[in-house]
Amino acid sequence: MNSKLERWELQLKGAGKTPYSRFADGLAVLRSSIREYLCSEAMHFLGIPTTRALCLVTTGKFVTRDMFYDGNPKDEPGAVVCRVSQSFLRFGSFQIHASRGGEDLGIVRSLADYAIRHHFPHIENMSKSESLSFSTGDNDQSVVDLTSNKYAAWTVEIAERTASLVARWQGVGFTHGVLNTDNMSILGLTIDYGPFGFLDAFDPSYTPNVTDLPGRRYCFANQPDIGLWNIAQFASTLMTANLISDQEANYAMERYGTKFMDDYQAILSQKLGLQKYNKQLVNKLLSNLAVDKVDYTNFFRALSNIKADPSIPGDELLVPLKAVLLDIGKERKEAWTSWVQSY
Repeated sequence: MNSKLERWELQLKGAGKTPYSRFADGLAVLRSSIREYLCSEAMHFLGIPTTRALCLVTTGKFVTRDMFYDGNPKDEPGAVVCRVSQSFLRFGSFQIHASRGGEDLGIVRSLADYAIRHHFPHIENMSKSESLSFSTGDNDQSVVDLTSNKYAAWTVEIAERTASLVARWQGVGFTHGVLNTDNMSILGLTIDYGPFGFLDAFDPSYTPNVTDLPGRRYCFANQPDIGLWNIAQFASTLMTANLISDQEANYAMERYGTKFMDDYQAILSQKLGLQKYNKQLVNKLLSNLAVDKVDYTNFFRALSNIKADPSIPGDELLVPLKAVLLDIGKERKEAWTSWVQSY
């Protein structure tokens, strides 16, 4: 607890085996530790919810790692990152106990109570007068009242926080790389910077994870759906522990979809300087970016130099984008000119 009575948790990554280690040595190399340190700080200052890095130290020892998973392991300098977050609880923290069943189901409830008490106190203090009840269908009896079940209200908030986080990732071209339930924070934070990457050449199927290349389950374009899959696993976990109903679980997933689209459309509109979302314009832009493998971040930076002046001659429209539209032929120039005119 700090002087502001905020609860912070410190966690070492790369310090060796712990009681929770599954296999391997629990160590980390300097290369990946620097990446985690820099990216978590970059994400924070981009305004994206994330764990933070407090410090990074080298261990003076070497760690053997197969960097490219190609059967050529090498010794690399070892390091430890101290990470900071208000909580490192993940979806998997609950899921593991639900999967064991029996007495472990009580642990799911205890863990949920702990999380709500310390990290979602507004849900603990929710009153009936707030009337948070929602119709979930045509049937009059299909109503979810979030004030009557704090676990349902909690699940919905986690779903919305997760949706908002993934929308922000899509906005900056960040690809996490391994979005299983063990790498998803219940606080809606970016957590566990393993194989991550940012889109340079725009490619919806981009994945920074070498082991993900065959199926590209965690590629950039799949992140919104994988976020929903995680919410479904989390909701299923709470259903197994009898904390929420089937209806409440479905409502949380519905809220995920709505929140993601609302936030994503707002972010894209903001990046384009539009007062409101224009689906046709955005879809055509993303298609053009993908065809020509344009640098995602630099494109929007260059776009800010375009003047909203209909009198600019057609052959001059692409001049502000010259640095990012490289090696494109006549047909592609016409496609981009048409988009800029619509824009």
